[in-house]
Amino acid sequence: MKPPRAPLSSLSAPAPWLLLSLTILAWSGNVVAIKLGAGEISFMALICLRWLIVCALVLAWAGRDAISALKELRPHWRYMLAMGALGYTGSNFFLFEGARFTSGINVAIIPGVMPVLVVIGARFFYGTRISAMRALGVAVTVLGILIIATRGDLSTISRLDFNRGDIMELIGSFVYAGFTLALRSRPPVSAFVLFIGMALAAFVSSIPLFAGEIALGGFIMPGWRGLLVLFYVAVFTSLIGHIFWIRTVSIIGPSRAGVFQNLVPVVGAALAVTLLRERFEWFHALSLALVLGGIFISERLSR
Repeated sequence: MKPPRAPLSSLSAPAPWLLLSLTILAWSGNVVAIKLGAGEISFMALICLRWLIVCALVLAWAGRDAISALKELRPHWRYMLAMGALGYTGSNFFLFEGARFTSGINVAIIPGVMPVLVVIGARFFYGTRISAMRALGVAVTVLGILIIATRGDLSTISRLDFNRGDIMELIGSFVYAGFTLALRSRPPVSAFVLFIGMALAAFVSSIPLFAGEIALGGFIMPGWRGLLVLFYVAVFTSLIGHIFWIRTVSIIGPSRAGVFQNLVPVVGAALAVTLLRERFEWFHALSLALVLGGIFISERLSR
């Protein structure tokens, strides 16, 4: 008789820093994947099928735990559906669609504004106090995003001449920041249970949009490259990245692990330059320095 498989939430992690490094690499590689996927697979197909694959893999690996998790979340199904639609479907739609119209470097750097958007949202919705140092960090980060959105020419602001892709990346960042803020009202369940529920909610909420994409003639049948992108986004970005992240946070805590999330724009930009052969301009460097510097000021010096 075969021994039962260990649930994903209890996988041993003798080297949390290795898991954390692999998580950052998996999430950073998402920049390259979605750029390569443009024109190879339609983005609603990518979003819908990625979560279908994630749900199938979780069910195959930890079927009993997954079913127990869904039973535990049944009283909160409205919240879960809304959160899956907001954080995993809505934000990904804007982030993936925006990648069609802007560079991989921009795709890596612009979402770096999300921690600052969460700070602003916490102040606006929950009345959380913002210290002078944290306000300075917010201002520095916003300046960094403006520089990359205007390609170093701030006069673009007066002409309202922004890149469509950059705007969509920024909207996606706003949506995910809203998702993060709404996690304050999450049900009292483990992170693993929450992930299973949101993965299923993301799949369900993306079905109507996927159907609309097919009806409007926007569906692109993926070839081998599109299938590889789908495999990477589903297995590495969505499943392995999240499981490793959940496990690492449970070992070293969210504060210590959260600092490493700031490396995603750096590694993502490096991968875009290395693998996509994109040119790293002076305004990319300045924007990256301001975004990371603003986050450091906001999250560390403000303490």
